[in-house]
Amino acid sequence: EVQLVESGGGLVQAGGSLKLSCTASGLTLADYAIGWFRQAPGKEREGVSCISSSEGTTYYPDSVKGRFTISSDNAKNTVYLQMNSLKPADTAVYYCAARLEDLCSSWSTYYEYWGRGTQVTVSS
Repeated sequence: EVQLVESGGGLVQAGGSLKLSCTASGLTLADYAIGWFRQAPGKEREGVSCISSSEGTTYYPDSVKGRFTISSDNAKNTVYLQMNSLKPADTAVYYCAARLEDLCSSWSTYYEYWGRGTQVTVSS
């Protein structure tokens, strides 16, 4: 059974940092494109980062570029999202997702496996 488990969310003040982790079982993350998405109440799910091992590429939308960094530890089968200079607008549930075709995309429909999410709340 494939499972993705996110952790590391919490409550932080604006300007602070959090590091999210996505640990997998039942699949090898290095064989997939791994995306981080977020969804705030009343808003659509938004892609905030992606890493493709085969292409050696990462992706960030302008809203998080320069503040968020995605990385992976293949030995731990874990992907991380380091989030710095957090803003109240970053408040959302953050999900990691795996796409069998190892190509980054910001479209959530391309990803086959999803975690249950971790809440990130940034206070002003």
